Amino acid sequence: MQNIGFIGLGIMGRPMSGHLAAAGYKIHTSTHFQPLEPELVDAGYVPHPTVKAVVEACDTIILMLPDTPQVEEVLFAIDGVLAGLSPGKIIIDMSSISPIATKGFAARVNKTGAHYLDAPVSGGEVGAKAASLTIMVGGEPAVFEKVNPLFEKMGKNITLVGGNGDGQTTKVANQIIVALTIEAVGEALLFASKAGADPAKVRTALMGGFASSRILEVHGDRMIKRTFDPGFRIGLHQKDLNLALEGARALGVALPNTATAQELFNTCAANGGTEWDHSAMVRALELMANHPVATADT
Repeated sequence: MQNIGFIGLGIMGRPMSGHLAAAGYKIHTSTHFQPLEPELVDAGYVPHPTVKAVVEACDTIILMLPDTPQVEEVLFAIDGVLAGLSPGKIIIDMSSISPIATKGFAARVNKTGAHYLDAPVSGGEVGAKAASLTIMVGGEPAVFEKVNPLFEKMGKNITLVGGNGDGQTTKVANQIIVALTIEAVGEALLFASKAGADPAKVRTALMGGFASSRILEVHGDRMIKRTFDPGFRIGLHQKDLNLALEGARALGVALPNTATAQELFNTCAANGGTEWDHSAMVRALELMANHPVATADT
């Protein structure tokens, strides 16, 4: 039985690690965040007092953490990943964090003789539970091939896109496309509704044409039915677009529509919407138009 370290057993990390455990891997984790829940102990998870102890017990360690500062802390704290590393161990960061910071983190880890992969995911909690995540990987091909069986237990669309940092760059690009498409769908349905058309029927018609998309299908439906309980929270998408805009500034690139999408998310957040699903970006557009796409009983 292969020992796998898994740091970050939150909304995403818990089901992801659960698929690995169900496949027969022994999951080791740290209790420095919080005590290991009894059901995870019953499932065979092995608790350790520090991240360093997890790394010493395992050859492959996966991180699934909220943002760049948390990954940096887990990697480089006194009792963190680096303190327990030895040549040949593999660190896989599946969090969504800064591509620029990732390159620096990878350089420090690789310098020890260990290996670093950045492997952020798309698909949200639903994808994590269904083991259908899209996984975008940056790192050495040989290391990727070695751990790909782990990725296959957690996801379906798995791509090595390049070197360290390229996985995170791909995830940021994904979040730009998603945000701008939500904005486009919101504007289209708002326009149709304000013009007097039935937005539900408009959406059905558009689903059969070139404008069809997964976001029109899923989030367009949310906008019409007013179901904004989070699958992916606005607060998290704000974090991802911050990464895009910070990276754009560093690269000297203008991302004007990304900036607009972020301002719409900011408007939602200012109106108490940090915890809304990101499809609720449409509410910011509705505020400006003083017109809702639909009512709750549509």
